[in-house]
Amino acid sequence: MASKAEGGDGIVETIKTIVYALLIAGIFRTLFFQPFWIPSGSMKDTLLIGDFLFVNKMAYGYSRYSCPFSMCPISGRIFASEPKRGDVVVFRHPVNGADFIKRLIGLPGDRIQMKDGLLYINDKPVKVTPAGQFDETYAPQGPVGHYPRCENAPVGEGGTCIKDRFRETLPNGVSHDILNIEQHGPADNTPVFTVPKGEFFFMGDNRDNSEDSRFSQAVGGVGFVPAANLIGRADRVIFSSAGRSLFYFWTWRPDRFFKAIE
Repeated sequence: MASKAEGGDGIVETIKTIVYALLIAGIFRTLFFQPFWIPSGSMKDTLLIGDFLFVNKMAYGYSRYSCPFSMCPISGRIFASEPKRGDVVVFRHPVNGADFIKRLIGLPGDRIQMKDGLLYINDKPVKVTPAGQFDETYAPQGPVGHYPRCENAPVGEGGTCIKDRFRETLPNGVSHDILNIEQHGPADNTPVFTVPKGEFFFMGDNRDNSEDSRFSQAVGGVGFVPAANLIGRADRVIFSSAGRSLFYFWTWRPDRFFKAIE
């Protein structure tokens, strides 16, 4: 029979093990990779609702937002590296504190504008070519159960939801898909946005279904994002599930497992 002292020692060792495991996990999450689950359709078809990925936190250095609960005692960024146009980035919203994931479109000093749904960077239109259409089932998606928006609306439950797809090539040669839902969306024509020093301009690939830098923070948008708010770069989808729970194995998307993010 174990003595009370031995029983007490066992409890202490168990607590130590748990504490050490939490510390190691916290250090790993802070310095290297942070898990991120895609909750919305703003980055379709690059990222789908239910995609699970790890964010590379070494890509741009570290700020106060690198730590859980923004607890890092860091002013600005340390070990900073400049992000590249076209990177898919997780950042902290400048106002509401939520983590967002969007594509980096505008660098400091850039002039960004949308004209008739076409992106202009420094007064020049980016190259866009047709890339077929993106089809998905009109049904609740993910844990929240949102329905997708469709170019061919109205669509009945279980019907095919269609969006036009285009291939957009940014000035530095980065190419990616973008989707179009409507011809005259609220952000298809904008004023010129001049990106301030030390800040960035982000957009979702699902252009008509994205709260991003085209909308000011005063109306619930993102606006310009300070460099300190960048958390890391999304490089690869690790796992993907189309269902309301990751335990619904019949809704897993094996073709997206370990898929590189363009």
